[in-house]
Amino acid sequence: MIVHPEVAEALAARRPVVALESTIISHGLPRPDNLRIAREIEDAVRAGGAVPATIAVVGGTPRIGLDDAALTRVAGEDDVVKVSVRDLAPLCALGRSGATTVAATAHLAARAGIRVFATGGLGGVHRGARETWDESADLTTLARTPVLVVCAGIKSILDVAATLERLETLNVAVAGYRTDGFPGFYLRETGEPVPWRLDSPAEVAAALRAQDDLGTDRFGMLLANPIDELDELDRDLHDRTLAAGLAAAQHQNVHGKDVTPFLLDFFHRETHGASLAANVALVLANARLAAAVAAAYAAPPAG
Repeated sequence: MIVHPEVAEALAARRPVVALESTIISHGLPRPDNLRIAREIEDAVRAGGAVPATIAVVGGTPRIGLDDAALTRVAGEDDVVKVSVRDLAPLCALGRSGATTVAATAHLAARAGIRVFATGGLGGVHRGARETWDESADLTTLARTPVLVVCAGIKSILDVAATLERLETLNVAVAGYRTDGFPGFYLRETGEPVPWRLDSPAEVAAALRAQDDLGTDRFGMLLANPIDELDELDRDLHDRTLAAGLAAAQHQNVHGKDVTPFLLDFFHRETHGASLAANVALVLANARLAAAVAAAYAAPPAG
């Protein structure tokens, strides 16, 4: 791995660092806006007092923190592939470039010693998984990776209830940030409760320290931060678009890891950009919260 000097210096000095994924840059946002938004996400982390570490694989080498040239490459080149943990070894062996998913980002962040990670939405159990066994590697990776993932819940295009059941089985702690209900990415509420509620960055940092003390820090933790009410996608529009998108994916035989980017793109087109605006808003909010949590975790505990 190559760790960006700014990130390496912050880690050595035990200053707050926030990991950021790169799949949203290469596959989740349209060009050319994706590069601008990637910079805005990093700026949001900096404004919160932490150092951003966007993670990707460039020319066969995992990079923890990207300079502007690498960020531009990830955002603009067609040969950057979507990479989960299982893909890292062959991708690096072949010297290719990849944008890291939540799973791959969490894995590489943990290896670099980064504890806090901000993203948009977590992957999970896909609808129809009883027949397909289709489940995101995000879940099993969090079961063995000591990273806090700050997200806007599970993408509403997935089976939220089944995903929460899997997280329980895998011993991944799930907490809502200032909420008792589990959020669903574009939506503030999914109708599912959260097991725990944490109301401040200090409380989240205390939970991380408790993990360290109790020896449960080999498991990940999920902090679900609901999208702001003003940024939430209209629920009726969401439900209509989701039904149409799932039908289109089935008709076009889209499956596996291709389903999520297909549906996100479908939402963007069919909602005339409303879903994209919501996506950007929630990612920026998560970056700001993650920075505040990382700063609280890096500070000496009170008392």
